Amino acid sequence: MTELETRLGYEFSDSRLLDNALTHSSYANERPGLSSNERLEFLGDAVLGFCAAKNICRLYPAMPEGEMTRLRAELVCEASLHAVARELRLSREIRLGRNEECNGGRERVSILADAVEAIIAAIYLDGGLEPAEAFIEGRILRDLEAGRPPVRTDYKTQLQELLQREGGAAPRYTIIGESGPDHCKTFTARAALHDGAYADGTGKSKKEAEQAAAKAALALLGA
Repeated sequence: MTELETRLGYEFSDSRLLDNALTHSSYANERPGLSSNERLEFLGDAVLGFCAAKNICRLYPAMPEGEMTRLRAELVCEASLHAVARELRLSREIRLGRNEECNGGRERVSILADAVEAIIAAIYLDGGLEPAEAFIEGRILRDLEAGRPPVRTDYKTQLQELLQREGGAAPRYTIIGESGPDHCKTFTARAALHDGAYADGTGKSKKEAEQAAAKAALALLGA
């Protein structure tokens, strides 16, 4: 096993799948004929969502559907996947194009989170659902398995309540950018405060990006 496979806890029969999972589009674009990990991201996202939903249903049989949806979103969010990528030290493994490398792509949250999804798909294609689910449960759903579901935090509500207590107006949210293919977009939102200050955040949906922007604004305000 390679060092990375040891960290993943899985040995690939077809190492090309792992190579593909670590190939960012910026790297593939510089090398005609080479495929990026975007298709694997798409598949990995679906496998991850299925496994999260399956385990939530198993562990919380009385939880209402709306609560299950919110819990699944928290478990598979970009921040959660980024934490896993850092544990696996994926920043040193990802293959990036020259410009992306120079612009700090090796530490970009969205790139690292997407790589985790791509690796899930690579494991699934190489060995089937069982090893993919074992990886997901061991790395991403481990707190859920241990009976410690994540605390769902509504940063937008926290920010609005803080500003109201201080006599300010409610923050205004604007989507200022989006990138990536249609099936796997990344959005950037801006939370504008009453005094002209603002904070930005990114996410895989507009709502997730707004939550990230609100979290950044709270940090800006020292909350």
